[in-house]
Amino acid sequence: MTDQTKSSKVLHRLLLHRPETVTSASGSYYTLSTGQRILDGCTGAAVAVIGHGDPDVKAAVVEQMSQVAYAHTLAFTTNSAEELAGTLLDGNPHGLCRAYFVGSGSEAMDAAMKLARQYWVEAGQPQRRRFVARRQAYHGSTIGSMSVGSHVARQKPYKDALLLDNVSYVSPTYAYRFQKQGEPEEAYAQRLVDELDAEFRAVGPETVMAFIAEPVGGATVGCITPPRGYFEGVRRVCDKYDILLILDEVMCGSGRTGTYFAFAQEGDVRPDLVTLGKGLGGGYTPIAGVLAHQRVIDVLAAGSGAFVHGHTYQAHPVCCAAALAVQKVLRRDDLVARCAEKGKWLEQELRTRFEPRRYVGDIRGRGLFWALEFVKDKETKEPLAPDLHFASEMRDQAHRLGLAIYPGAGAADGHAGDHVILAPPLNVSQEDLEILVDLLEKAYDVVESRVS
Repeated sequence: MTDQTKSSKVLHRLLLHRPETVTSASGSYYTLSTGQRILDGCTGAAVAVIGHGDPDVKAAVVEQMSQVAYAHTLAFTTNSAEELAGTLLDGNPHGLCRAYFVGSGSEAMDAAMKLARQYWVEAGQPQRRRFVARRQAYHGSTIGSMSVGSHVARQKPYKDALLLDNVSYVSPTYAYRFQKQGEPEEAYAQRLVDELDAEFRAVGPETVMAFIAEPVGGATVGCITPPRGYFEGVRRVCDKYDILLILDEVMCGSGRTGTYFAFAQEGDVRPDLVTLGKGLGGGYTPIAGVLAHQRVIDVLAAGSGAFVHGHTYQAHPVCCAAALAVQKVLRRDDLVARCAEKGKWLEQELRTRFEPRRYVGDIRGRGLFWALEFVKDKETKEPLAPDLHFASEMRDQAHRLGLAIYPGAGAADGHAGDHVILAPPLNVSQEDLEILVDLLEKAYDVVESRVS
């Protein structure tokens, strides 16, 4: 352990390594204490949707603090919370009508799970105690949210001691590895929907509270997208057995994939509960939320008239004010539509430059949310050996060159499989987008030469 690491009292993610210090951030760039500038090509974990240092958000936070910095939600509400909910749910999009604001995506998923359970208790079906989720998914790091996810490495220390045992899993929408050769997209979607139907029947559909899924995959696999017709099929199967549908848009939502809700590109889906985070507050304050469908609210309103859950800092007025300012910037500058357009350029550039490369197996994503999966053999799709740490090496090399990217490991089976995620700000300039791809290619060249 170095002297610098010993001097830190912060429990960093790695005990033997102290991260570099960021001293300022503006637009699409960080500046480190060393003076190095880093292009934020992943916005942390797809968080900073409007970049860093936005003056409107700063002004909104200062104004809110000058008015009311904190009010406990058991007794009070604030204008910032009310206006944020009203902005997100104007016109009750997709039937969503109420918002519950918390401090993180993990908390949002826990709240959604509790809402689902309370819904069924108050609907007179307390025997519904099970969740069905998908393999190779990430839903958070609290006990509840980790239980319905399937990030093998993060679950390992807690699996037999703390995690819930009322969760079963079906296949992810991971076409690169699980769509059969020659299988049409619609047939692949139907096969996945049939698998879900079979799982409901196997565990007893009358025992299932909800099915949980990411419309576009996040950290565990990286930007996997559903085949055409999949989520409409999922909705039909959930309706068939009267099962709630919870969609996790903490990472892929808030405009990141080119529509405000990622599921909006999937046809008639009508989720019962949707979790938002990351891009909701853009990193300016910790905030996430659950959006509830009228169906869920009606049952609670006709029963107890309350949601049996609460946090000291839920709907925190300063956090809501910052998130509201971020949403106003998104709308004012038409950033969601611009994200969709920039995403087309980014996709084409990534495919042109990286598809021919020796270790690039798959390129996937939507909007400004893209991943490259690396493999040892492009024909067999055999993953690289985990001890090569290919994705981590990509991150380190990119960092040295002045680019931040988001690495992941275990994509293929929970142990092997490397990928990196690109998720720049939605208002990234074309010049910086071009720099991002240039630096990524340079980083890849170094890592490929070392592995070869």
